[in-house]
Amino acid sequence: MGMAGELVPIQGALHYADLTDQSLRVRAVEAAAQYDTEALVLVTLAYMTTASRKGARTSPKTLAAYALAVRDFVPWAQTGGVQLLRPGKRDGSRYMAHLQRRPSEGRGKHGGLAASTVAQYLAGVRALYRALHWAGATEAHPLNDVHAPGDPTPGIVKNPPYMQELGGVLEGCEPRLAALLLLCSHAGLRVSEALAVRRGDIEGQTLVVRGKGGKGRRVPLGARVRQALAELFPVDTEGHFFDWDYGQASYRAAKAFRTAGHPWRGFHAARKHSGTRLYQATRDFTRVGLFLGHASVDTTRRYVAVQDDDVAQEVEHW
Repeated sequence: MGMAGELVPIQGALHYADLTDQSLRVRAVEAAAQYDTEALVLVTLAYMTTASRKGARTSPKTLAAYALAVRDFVPWAQTGGVQLLRPGKRDGSRYMAHLQRRPSEGRGKHGGLAASTVAQYLAGVRALYRALHWAGATEAHPLNDVHAPGDPTPGIVKNPPYMQELGGVLEGCEPRLAALLLLCSHAGLRVSEALAVRRGDIEGQTLVVRGKGGKGRRVPLGARVRQALAELFPVDTEGHFFDWDYGQASYRAAKAFRTAGHPWRGFHAARKHSGTRLYQATRDFTRVGLFLGHASVDTTRRYVAVQDDDVAQEVEHW
């Protein structure tokens, strides 16, 4: 993320992770008693980066989202008289109600927070309490029985894949940005995976990708993607093609989309482009999921825009 350095103080979190059990517990208890937001962010990130998910890596984007949630929850708890280490049985549902009543602060948006945003904040607070439990500060889990309402509008509808827009945008892009967009829209990479690509990761017509959670996969590269990468010079001695962080890449892509007269909806919409096109060609969610690096086909379904008349021909002569 563009402000990842501000939102995710990883070095401070690692310092907390290196403390002895007793020292960590003391720091966590003091932070909770004093409503020390930044210290509680560090405890949460220390847990997420060293102790959660059996050693699997948590993405910087997720860490930033959890840090944001802790920074929202702790001041609310202090104002609302919530004892962080001994919350009341209704405090979790009170916080969810607060989120649902809160107006959105996004530019050009109206109404309350989206259901997905509410769920993200709740996930961050759950991570805080898992971290406090890990630190030995409390056994409380006030959000265990709190569930965010489902969003009636599917994500594929709210943020559909780029389809017709990509052609015009790519024509006006400088080569490095075009290659990044092609890695997302034609090779199906997450933007974090695309930004980490090195020349040495390319083996013939295949790209070796280090994916989410540290998992690796091999991705076939189409001719257009191979050509775009072949025209680039690495930016460092390790062979990386990009020296941008997420914010820098997003800024460049948004500018290119505006220049082409199209709204920018993020790199995820480009990844959905690849999922949708591959499904149209194969009609096989399993193969699309393997291509995108998904652990579950249920996740893949959220990346594919299926036409309303997708099975019209099949049922025509029933």
